[in-house]
Amino acid sequence: MKPKIAAYITLYEDQQAAIQCIKAIKSQTVPIDSIFIVDNSQIQLLNDLDEPSIIIHHFPENIGISQGITLALKWAIKENYNFLWTFDQDSIPSPDCLYILLESYQKLTELNNQIGIVAATPYDSRSQSFIGGVNFQRDKFIHCQYDSSISYYECDAPITSGSLINLDAAKITDLPISDLFIDGVDFDYGLKLKRQGFKNFVITKAKLEHNYANPIFINFLGLKKVISSYSPLRYYYSCRNTTYLVIEYSQGIYKLTALFHRIKTTILKIIAIILFEKSDKIKKIYACLLGTYHGFIKRLGKTWL
Repeated sequence: MKPKIAAYITLYEDQQAAIQCIKAIKSQTVPIDSIFIVDNSQIQLLNDLDEPSIIIHHFPENIGISQGITLALKWAIKENYNFLWTFDQDSIPSPDCLYILLESYQKLTELNNQIGIVAATPYDSRSQSFIGGVNFQRDKFIHCQYDSSISYYECDAPITSGSLINLDAAKITDLPISDLFIDGVDFDYGLKLKRQGFKNFVITKAKLEHNYANPIFINFLGLKKVISSYSPLRYYYSCRNTTYLVIEYSQGIYKLTALFHRIKTTILKIIAIILFEKSDKIKKIYACLLGTYHGFIKRLGKTWL
């Protein structure tokens, strides 16, 4: 029997991306039962869809990703769904993505795995790079490297977009920290599922086109590299939430080493901004410094100016 599956999308000020994401979800070879949307735009992006299976909640005050996912999880559990498939608006799953995720879930379950999430493999065509899940190691988050020779890999936290959440696991796991607002929500929730005894997997053949950040292509001292550029707002929340989470999850002496690692990471970010960013350098540097400081003092919420 086919499981009952809902999709979730966070929307923000990009109608075309929203339409493309919805179209891709509805084009899956395994049908989705409902799409739950949180629209954080000032003016609602989608009107008069006249589709009962698409549920839109408009929050012009912008409640962020963390509260949006929390609302979707509570709703999906209340409505007795089996899975919630979560998306950012700038993501497009391949037509067979959900089928591959469900097939992988079944196979992994048969191997006696208690599963929290099976996730797609995001690919950013602009930078021509795959985006791996992350593992938490003592005092830092480390990104997993993509390997096409394997069918799947286990990680602590896949990225939010493309994650198929097992709602039986979600029922007995704490919800994401709503005050994270954006960024780091996936780190927090993945680790919560793991601490509850569940495993999270990324499925390499389940593909998802995803715009991760604005890529900057550099050739520095003969070294060709792609680095990610963000808005000041994203720099702030990324620095703040990662700093908060690594200190929160570190144990013993590693809380101290986490503090020094985050200072080092912030300094390296600032150097990269100075060398390679094209605009708003001062504002982005300030965002990194303020975000890191707020992470240290545990000042969460929607706090960026």
